[in-house]
Amino acid sequence: MGEETVTLPVVSLTRDRVGEVSVPAAVVAGPVREHLLHEMVRSQLASRRAGTAATKTKGLVSGGGKKPWRQKGTGRARAGSIRSPIWAGGGTIFGPQPRDWGYRLPKSARRAALRAALASRHAGGTLIVVDRLALPEPKTKRMLECLEGLGLADARVLIVLATADETVERAARNLPNVKVLLVGGLNVYDVLGHGHLLLTREALELVAARLAGSGEGAA
Repeated sequence: MGEETVTLPVVSLTRDRVGEVSVPAAVVAGPVREHLLHEMVRSQLASRRAGTAATKTKGLVSGGGKKPWRQKGTGRARAGSIRSPIWAGGGTIFGPQPRDWGYRLPKSARRAALRAALASRHAGGTLIVVDRLALPEPKTKRMLECLEGLGLADARVLIVLATADETVERAARNLPNVKVLLVGGLNVYDVLGHGHLLLTREALELVAARLAGSGEGAA
């Protein structure tokens, strides 16, 4: 028996059906594993943390090289530096230091999470495949016209292209609810962050080949 497939309609920029494309069922029709999506989003957000918070320890605060007073005979507690953490203006004990918050899930988990994200959009009827996406000029109004033709004028849309297209990318960059990615940058966080997923036929075929094959999928 061959691998089970799912057939998706391919539409034009006016939402007219112009064909269809078949992809492995595991790519867009698998189970939506919410716990895996949660872990993947946490991993992505952790990797985006700057991790630049820093405080000065006693050794980093300038000054304090001289002992404030002699060890004995003053009646006061012994002190070795005015930059001691118990002094005003002194160092900080166990304060935050620059660090890398990022961590990665196993490759199989990342691929499964992306498949689950695509499946969630397919199940909700918000995964749209267009035959091609081309604009006459890199103008915002042209992208708006394209989205209106697809019935996505007021939606949050993630557009996925197979190859870089400066015209499409420039036309979409001023639209706050529209984001353009290449297949290699497709990830769980952006798929879940946009209500509609718009892929070209070529982009979907590349995504399907990556997630259904033995290679590592983008996540």
